[in-house]
Amino acid sequence: MHQPIEYILFDLDNTLYSSSWELEEAASDRVNDFLTGYLQLPKEEAWALRKEGIIKGGYGTTVEWLRAEKGLTDEEMENYFAHMHPENEVDILPPDPLLRAFLLSISSRKIPFGILTNSIMEHVQRVLERLKVRDLFTVIFDMRKNGYIGKPSKLLYSKVLNELGISASSCLFIDDVPYYIEGYLKIGGLGVLFDEDNRHPEFKGFRIQKLEELLSLRWPDGDLLFPEKCTCKKN
Repeated sequence: MHQPIEYILFDLDNTLYSSSWELEEAASDRVNDFLTGYLQLPKEEAWALRKEGIIKGGYGTTVEWLRAEKGLTDEEMENYFAHMHPENEVDILPPDPLLRAFLLSISSRKIPFGILTNSIMEHVQRVLERLKVRDLFTVIFDMRKNGYIGKPSKLLYSKVLNELGISASSCLFIDDVPYYIEGYLKIGGLGVLFDEDNRHPEFKGFRIQKLEELLSLRWPDGDLLFPEKCTCKKN
């Protein structure tokens, strides 16, 4: 008998909406622009320094690296967020009735869900409002709520699970970054990689290309992750 799923955490960007909208690419370009000015370096050099610093330091986000190693102040950090996520960045996203219908099918099984993102609340709210699904999420764990700790930090995952009052094994986490899912699996969590464009066929674990495929995922013994008659707890 498998432990029932009591909660689902969704990543936001390139998970709840398609990467084909290229919002992440545009945000990365703005991060590079910020780094160029902040570090006073050419774009290529600033980006290479960022990549090296994040890898060596084991950081999940650029802002963690800048705060820890480059002296980024709280005021500068807010300038960084504002530059990275301007108000009009999500204007191209249309409402997604299929996403809403899918989320409602999950909630009808008495499984609540929330957002876990390395982004900020303003961006999350704008995306969810554009997709017309804001009312369906019980909680949003954004960068500020997370204490400026990014995925895949073990400390972050533990903090989130403690706030939800559930175990890692009963909380399903869905993200499009293998590194983040692997970090969650290491603490005994149940993770699913959202691999829309089939970029990570080598990933060892649950992997889907459409969110709707969650309902057809099966354990190695053949049982569905989401049985037809769900006995999950309701928070």
